[in-house]
Amino acid sequence: MTGWHIGIIGGSGLYDVAGVEDGRWVEVATPWGPPSDAIFTGRVGAARVSFLPRHGRGHRISPDALNARANIDALKRLGVTDVLAVSSVGSLVEERPPGSFTIVDQFIDRTKGRVSSFFGTGCVVHVSMADPVCPRLSALVADAAGAGVDRGGTYLAMEGPQFSTRAESLLYRQWGCHVIGMTAMPEAKLAREAELPYALVGMVTDYDCWREDEAAVDVTQVLAQLSANAAKARSMVLALLRGLPAEREASPIDTCLDAAIITAKSARDPALVAKLDAVAGRALA
Repeated sequence: MTGWHIGIIGGSGLYDVAGVEDGRWVEVATPWGPPSDAIFTGRVGAARVSFLPRHGRGHRISPDALNARANIDALKRLGVTDVLAVSSVGSLVEERPPGSFTIVDQFIDRTKGRVSSFFGTGCVVHVSMADPVCPRLSALVADAAGAGVDRGGTYLAMEGPQFSTRAESLLYRQWGCHVIGMTAMPEAKLAREAELPYALVGMVTDYDCWREDEAAVDVTQVLAQLSANAAKARSMVLALLRGLPAEREASPIDTCLDAAIITAKSARDPALVAKLDAVAGRALA
């Protein structure tokens, strides 16, 4: 057993965490390049917390240009044990209106051209993504979010930065998706490769453009909902941190690489292994 160190990756509308004691911004260098920004780290009660603004302060990084490998590596390098992602999303179902929160439990990845793994030639690894989020952390987040939260839902990860066409939006509804966003992939995959239990809260800002009798979503509409969602998200994060169990029980995700590395130790690329010191050093030793 060990203590909690929650990494918060804040998306559109959530650019800070209130109530952090002894907080300070720290710069973290990674072998994958710079993360989106410095990381604000401190304590809330007994829990450590490290907050990373996904798009950088001022929202300067486009979703298709995020260095997700550097972001996850930086959090792992700081000693984060679990990751909560907070992201703005569009709704693909009538029952999840703007202002509602979805605790995502599945993903469909429609991104393209993004580097989606820490591993590759010289160190081949196949992690399971059948159940892509941590059920324990997701349940704790749902409890902290309170009434009106939707527990479970499928997130369609699109490339962006453009919004969907109507045909795409209607197709994703046929696939059974509930919300749509631009940032959860490859973030969730990389968190699993880094043995970090991951949960995602989707903050609904709009109905996607499947409602053919209404105007298509635009940035003005999204921004109008962001501030209300952000206030609710800050309360949720504080409730989560203050309500964590005193001790963090070990998770199977903490050691998921033990059953995922396929390259023989003698055949591994030393240069790649060196870059993996924070992400997979435990499993590759």
